[in-house]
Amino acid sequence: MSDPIRTRVDDGVLEVVIDRPKANAIDLATSRALGLIFQDFRDDPALRVAIVTGAGEKFFCAGWDLKAAASGDAVDGDYGVGGFGGLQELRDLNKPVICAVNGICCGGGLEIALSTDLIIAAEHASFALPEIRSGTVADAASIKLPKRIPYHIAMDMLLTGRWLDVHEAHRWGFVNEILSADRLMERARELARLLASGPTLVYAAIKEIVREAEGSTFQTAMNKITKRQFATVDRLYSSEDQLEGARAFAEKRSPIWKGK
Repeated sequence: MSDPIRTRVDDGVLEVVIDRPKANAIDLATSRALGLIFQDFRDDPALRVAIVTGAGEKFFCAGWDLKAAASGDAVDGDYGVGGFGGLQELRDLNKPVICAVNGICCGGGLEIALSTDLIIAAEHASFALPEIRSGTVADAASIKLPKRIPYHIAMDMLLTGRWLDVHEAHRWGFVNEILSADRLMERARELARLLASGPTLVYAAIKEIVREAEGSTFQTAMNKITKRQFATVDRLYSSEDQLEGARAFAEKRSPIWKGK
């Protein structure tokens, strides 16, 4: 059997391809493998941006592998260091992650997409949370989706399991761009190169602030920023890159980021 996860590294960009025919569904072993891959991405300073996509043109990811569940994989089993799909519970992931949705994105597959920072999708992509029809709950999506799109649209998806085409998903704001299938990975790599050339310390601060502020009041989060109580903000404010950004602006030139 071929490796269910394929990876490729190019100039600081990690590409992660879920490759489990026919639907790129994820069992416990695959989830644990994804967790280790994204943990290594988080901890490797040479890697700056990740892209996650699915193999083939029909499925991005159908989520939890129900055939594996029927064979004994427990729905509350050991998903690995990052939780289901390796991303949604991975602590301190302060680097940008792009999701390139190349087809059907449903259930846990949509939860993986919601755990990334930018979602681009092919014209034939579609989205759903069909867990209601199999008598279970889309747990991570129940937490995240009502905070990302209008409440009533999120509840419609959760309570009915109905499908959204890519244009409706874009209209509600959880897809950034719609592309032809043959342009999808090209655009993902364009975005990744753009982000990889940017200030990694600033990205880290943005991601920590956004993540931590989700459970805080505005003033509490602002106080933590101004008092440098976020580790990434403290590091940024003491960095060479902070000075370089100011100098480059004053000198009307492009900054040279060093990540320190």
